Formats: sequence, C-alpha cells, structure tokens
Amino acid sequence: MKARQNIFFFLLIFLGSQIYAQNYNFEKSSFVYKQVEGTSLEMTMYFPQVPGNSELPAIVFFFGGGWVGGNPTHFAMQAEYLASRGIIAICPDYRTKNSHNTTPFECVKDAKSAIRYLKINGSEMGIDTSKIVASGGSAGGHLAACTALIDNINEESDNLAVSTKPFAMVLFNPVVDTGKRGYGQEKVKGHEFDISPVHHIKTGVPPTLIMHGKSDTTVPYENVLRFKQVMKQAGNQCTLVGYKKQSHGFFNFNKKPKCFKKTLRKTEVFLEDYNLLKGESWVKKYYKELKNKA
Repeated sequence: MKARQNIFFFLLIFLGSQIYAQNYNFEKSSFVYKQVEGTSLEMTMYFPQVPGNSELPAIVFFFGGGWVGGNPTHFAMQAEYLASRGIIAICPDYRTKNSHNTTPFECVKDAKSAIRYLKINGSEMGIDTSKIVASGGSAGGHLAACTALIDNINEESDNLAVSTKPFAMVLFNPVVDTGKRGYGQEKVKGHEFDISPVHHIKTGVPPTLIMHGKSDTTVPYENVLRFKQVMKQAGNQCTLVGYKKQSHGFFNFNKKPKCFKKTLRKTEVFLEDYNLLKGESWVKKYYKELKNKA
C-alpha cells in the first residue's frame, strides 16, 4: 500500500512538472513593417520557443490612446503571457496625432498595413497566416475591428489583393461607433460613418469577444451592446462580457489589477476555444508575479 502511495505521489509531481513545462519561453524582437512619408513603423514580436517546425497562430494587439497618443507597450503584459502559451503575440506601432499629426484614418491604414504585412511575410516568420487574431483596447480596439469591417480605407502602397480580415477578434472597451452616439465624432467630422465599425457589419465577420465596463462614460456600454445585436442579426458570433461598475480602461493592470487578471483569463478561454493555445493556464501565478513586481 505504501509503495502504491509513493508511486501515486511521484506521478502527481511528474504530471505537475509536465503541465508547467508546457508553458514556453519566448524571444522578443522588433522590426519595421511599414515606411510611409519618411516614417518607419515597427512592430514588436513575442515569439514562443515551441519545439518543432509547425507554424503558430498569432495575436496582434493595437494600443489605445484615442488615436492621439499611446505606444506599443500597452499590451506587453498580455503579449508576454500569451506567448508563454504558444501563440505569437505582436504589438505594432502606428501613427497618432501627437507623434505624426495624423487623423484616425491614418491609424486605420497603418493597422491594415500591419495585418497585410503579417499575411504576406508570416509564413517565413513561423506564423500560420490563416489564424491571425486582431485585438486592442479603446482606439486600438477600433483599429482591430476596422481590419475586419472597413474595406475602403487603405494605404495606396498596400497590396489590396491581400485581405486584412482576421481569424477572430478580441476587443477591450473598443470604439465601435464614431457617430454622435459613440466616441470620436469631432475627430472624423464630416466622415463620421466611414470608419464606424457598427455601421459596416455584414455577414461573415470573424467571431468576436468584447470585454467592456458597464460604467464606461468614454465609450458608452450601449455602443457595444448595439454592436453585439447587429452582429447577431447578421449571423455572426459575438460574445459581450460586461463588467459592473467598471469604467474606461478597466482592463489595464495599472488601473485595475484584478480586472486585468479576469480579462486575460477571458481572452485565454476564448483563444482556447479555437485551439490557438498550448499548455495549461497559469494566469493566477502570472498575476501574482506581476503583483510582486509592482
């Protein structure tokens, strides 16, 4: 009996170590994906060290900042964690008003250029180009949605034969309406609906996860509720997770650590549903590590 107990005990230790071993180290690198009007735009890639030669899925995070500011480190924590789960995480830079005196339209062009770059060059980079997920927060969520929904805004130098439609979308309190009921109307005056995702929904939009604070006064919760309804009417899959008493940017670690953990776990489950991750979840351990560093 004692021998059996010892065998069982060591088996548990072995299985536990195997689960932890399935989480991967990653390499971080940056490179230029677009040159426009004398500006070089880079993207930072978190590449998991997964054994074998198979191509891996990817998730692209666009930072928030109202199309005015922000930088690619916005989603660094989410990118690092998901890379440890075997998906390539990518954080592109794009032009903003503060850095390049541009409008939201240039932001959309850059986001679509980023997806096209990955689809054209992805195979050489170890990416499964059929499984690229678009993600982002606030204005970055808007850009992610535009890669799937806005057809007519493109950089002239892009290869327009390459679709920017992603495999799926993960959106954090995204701007989905740039009209008077939403956010940013004054920034796109006269063209309020040209890059307004909710006004361009059609059948065939990729499956979408939206996480949004119900007390958001910057991007009203009504906007994403309406987005979900229109998506459903068009026959598309859209999951909306509302967070009570949470305001804009609630998912950021430096604002609401517990909500960061919850939204990261929701993201993880969504990606797992489409077999885009490897190994086992270790969100709780990762969260504790971040808390200890803070």
